[in-house]
This record gives sequence, structure tokens and C-alpha cells, in this order.
Amino acid sequence: MDLSELVADTREMVECESPSADLDAVARSAEVVARVGERRLGVAPERIVLEGRTHLRWRLGTGPSRVLLVGHHDTVWAMGSLASHPCTVEGDVLRGPGCFDMKTGLAMAFHAAAGQDGVTVLVTGDEELGSPSSRGLIEQEARLAEAALVLEGAAPGGALKSERKGVSLYDVAVHGRAAHAGLEPERGVNATLELAHQALAVALLGDTGLGTTVTPTAARAGLTTNTIPADGVFAVDVRVRSLAEQDRVDAAMRSLAPVLDGATTHVTGGPNRPPLEHAASADLLERVRAIAKRLGQPVVPAAAVGGASDGNFTAGVGTPTLDGLGAIGGGAHADDEHVLVDRILDRTQLVRSLVAELLAAPTTLAGSAHWSRP
Repeated sequence: MDLSELVADTREMVECESPSADLDAVARSAEVVARVGERRLGVAPERIVLEGRTHLRWRLGTGPSRVLLVGHHDTVWAMGSLASHPCTVEGDVLRGPGCFDMKTGLAMAFHAAAGQDGVTVLVTGDEELGSPSSRGLIEQEARLAEAALVLEGAAPGGALKSERKGVSLYDVAVHGRAAHAGLEPERGVNATLELAHQALAVALLGDTGLGTTVTPTAARAGLTTNTIPADGVFAVDVRVRSLAEQDRVDAAMRSLAPVLDGATTHVTGGPNRPPLEHAASADLLERVRAIAKRLGQPVVPAAAVGGASDGNFTAGVGTPTLDGLGAIGGGAHADDEHVLVDRILDRTQLVRSLVAELLAAPTTLAGSAHWSRP
């Protein structure tokens, strides 16, 4: 395993821009990722195009797939970002759009999986959009595997992501009755006021002690300044640590009732990703820590994070899952996105050793949980 090759592979992928919403860019990126992966894995991937988005799958060896490595090649960075954020290596820091989230992780996955029999490497092209086309593919592959390893960037300090919050997304529409705000406001039913009542009620559904956040976000109501608004809507972002909390909040959201006489409410949306709970990662985390000790590497910390990834889906179908196994660095989605070069090699060796151990002695928790929502 050669650090210079890991860095060169990363640079090659970073220098092909791949904003999620640009289907042509994602297709071009898929070809670059396929080329890099084939060079390291020795076989070409299957190209799976779903809803116009290109995903890549490698099945390695002759035996059944037992370990799934998961990553994505799309980014949040717009076309042309390389002009202002070129891919550079200065000292120990690699920079460039998508280097941390998560093209270095892809390079690491290829080097970690090379030559191993019973591994599937899945690289999707729409994770930053919430995986609308690839979700079914991810869940399908996870059901075949005894463990899923997600090569997203590490949490601060190189921590593995042993827990991820589940996500639910809603829109709350309110309907009132328009009237002239100056001549006869009493004839109206003010959608802005109803929206305010509902937003306050929604915000109270959070539970800081359990780590549940229920956050009203984007909102709009009315069309003109001299009219009692007839309609309004606001979005709600929910993050939860457990399925029980996801269910509780979902039931409460669907029970919202109007406050003003004559107003109505309508709630759409629902759970989007299940939580990656600690039980799904505990066995894998213990194995990683034991391997790191044997390799003479530092103790590997773990963190619970609020952001979601495709690891939420793999855990949701009952597959033991560990996330954050990719690059150590920071600044995801931001101007200072970067990777620490001197941590790429040891992290890749750690992942490779974990894969080998799982192939020799699988985890005992497969099938222990299942998230059945569509």
C-alpha cells in the first residue's frame, strides 16, 4: 500500500467535478471513479444508472458478498469550484472540493478492498441529495452483507461515527381565508398567525435530553402586504437517536390541529432515514479498536453525530454498520475542506485489516434490527 498512489488516486477523482444535481457531471465522474477503481481492484465495475444517475458496483472474488464498503462520488460543490478551490497538497494538507466528503474515502476503499474475496464496493452518485435513486440499491446490498463499512470522513479527532441520528422531513401547510388587511381584516383567517402557532407547537416536540431536535426551517405565507394571507407553509427538520423517538415525533406531527377558527392544516413528509444506533456499530467498533492496538496505532475514538449518511440505510435493514472510516480532516462542504495526508495510510491499513478479519470471522449481529418504512 503506497501513500503516493492513494494521494494520486484522490487527486484524479477530485479534479473531476461532480455536483449532485448535474447528471452529466455525475456521469463523467463515474467514469473517472470506475477507472481508478479498476486500476486498484483489477476488475471493471457494473454501471448502474437509476433515474439518470450513475452508480458503480464491484463484486470481488468468487465467493458470496459478505462485507460491503459504501461511498459516494457526488459532491455539494458547483461546477467551476476547482477554479477557486484547486486540488493541492501543501505540507501535510490535501485540499479540493469533495476531498474530505468523500473522494479520499473512495481511494481508501479501493486500496483496502484490493485482492479480498467476498467484498462488494458500492459507490453511489446521489448521496448529497439524500440518495433518492440509490437507496433501494444500498439496502439491497446491505441485506446481502454481514457488515457494512462506510468510508465517509471521520468525525473530529479521527473519531469513528458509531451513531448517526435518523432524519425525518415534513412540510406543514396552513390554510386560512384572504381579506383586505385595511378594510375588513376581521373577515380573514390569517395564515401567517396559524403558521406561527404551528411552528411553535412543532418546536416543542424536541427533547434535548434524548437528543431529539425538531426544527422549523424555511417558511412563507401570503403574497401581498395589504392582504390577510390565505396560505402558508413551513418545513421541519427532525433528528433522532432512536426509532422510538422517530415514531413519537411522527405521530405528533400527524396529530397537529389548527388553532384559529376557520383554519386548516395539512402535514406531508415523514421519516427519511432511520438512525444508526450504537447497537448496530458496537461489535465493529470493538474490533477496530483491537486491530488498531495490534497495528500499534493510537486508540480510535468514537462519536455520535447529527448528520446522516448511507450508513443509516445499511443499519436500518439490520446490517451491522460502522461509519466515518474514511479520511481524517475536516471542513466538509466548506471553503476549508481538507484531508490530513499523514493519516491516510494508517487509516486505510486499519480498514483493510478490518475487512480481512470480518471475512475470516463475521460479526454476530447481522439481522438484529430492521427499519421497514418505505
